[in-house]
Amino acid sequence: MPTRHLLLIDPQNDFCDIHGASLPVAGAGADLHRLAALLRDEAADIAALTITLDTHRRLDIAHPGFWQKTDGGTVAPFTPITAAQLRAGEFRPRDAAALPRTQAYLEALEARGRYTLMVWPVHCELGSWGHNLHGELQTAAVAWQLERQRHAEFVLKGMNPWTEHYSALQAEVPDPADAGTQLNHALLQRLDDCDELWIAGQASSHCVKATVEDLVEHLPSRRLDKLVLIRDGMSPVTGFEPQAEDFLARMRAQGLRIATTRELSA
Repeated sequence: MPTRHLLLIDPQNDFCDIHGASLPVAGAGADLHRLAALLRDEAADIAALTITLDTHRRLDIAHPGFWQKTDGGTVAPFTPITAAQLRAGEFRPRDAAALPRTQAYLEALEARGRYTLMVWPVHCELGSWGHNLHGELQTAAVAWQLERQRHAEFVLKGMNPWTEHYSALQAEVPDPADAGTQLNHALLQRLDDCDELWIAGQASSHCVKATVEDLVEHLPSRRLDKLVLIRDGMSPVTGFEPQAEDFLARMRAQGLRIATTRELSA
């Protein structure tokens, strides 16, 4: 029997399309319902469970409270901000002393070519309801731990307010002074220590995408065929559907398997 590890990326209330969520992803609630059922049904064959938690503070470089317009006006959620706009004074940090570091961050972010800074609604704030696991998945995770008599591993990401942290493996621009933003070799090794790594969560356009891209680049064994993306266990942020489809196509071309929860529990 192959050893299976289930990696669930950010299955949190704030990303679910449910009442009270601050950054709902259309379809996320149904995704997590299917994943909870998969975890219940396949508990005996899932040897390890890792759950990542997007974890932010109120003041964050990707939250509105960090920013203001030239006239001092508020910056609305879902506003992209480029290094050029910052240089031109179209936007600026509310804390004037933060300008040099912010400018350097945006330039480094854009040099990577993966994302432009996005001002998101405040989400997954530490200590809030939105930071918590989706209720049904939480219940399934507790049942798995009791049945298997082992802990699920929880990985917090995003605590550093100076960098976005989509990937569970490293921040978009790692901070040399903060080990929590740098490539997580211990997590990479744990995820590689299995025959099959099942991957799902939210969102396929951002945190799932970034995590899997980093896995493909850094997996110690280089055995990409062990990575299984659960297609009906992830959804894109509205407006980013093409990015999600491109991601899945690229991963399939690199040898990753794309499967559904029904196929995995067949």
